[in-house]
Amino acid sequence: MKKIALISVLVFVGFIFGQSVFLNHDDVEAEGGVQFYQGSFDEALALAKKENKLIFMDSYATWCGPCKRMSSEVFTKSSVGDLFNEKFINVKMDMEKGRGPELARKYRIKYYPTLLFIKPDGKIKRKEAGFHSDSLLLDIASKVLN
Repeated sequence: MKKIALISVLVFVGFIFGQSVFLNHDDVEAEGGVQFYQGSFDEALALAKKENKLIFMDSYATWCGPCKRMSSEVFTKSSVGDLFNEKFINVKMDMEKGRGPELARKYRIKYYPTLLFIKPDGKIKRKEAGFHSDSLLLDIASKVLN
């Protein structure tokens, strides 16, 4: 009986944890946080040229836990959104779907998340891999802009 109770508790805890881990990466965008451009990558490049801005690209995979954390804990912060929405064309790219694999090869992305700051000509200005807190991401963005 104790084994059944223990297994039930473990299944319940696993279910609760699983719900947060398997959030859809695209569903966490919050008002006041980073607003990601909804067009294609080529359209984002054209817009970056037109507005003379860099592209910030969140390169992620749907199975990536740190990617989900950045999406829910960092990109939703108003302090991050204020800077990124004003200074960058923000793009979120699933590197395993659509144009993602091609861009992963082009930009040599091996880890997720990989955060790219891309010039309007398509060349990388800065590349960062792994989870970044809001304060670290803001610091990196400030350095990229200077």
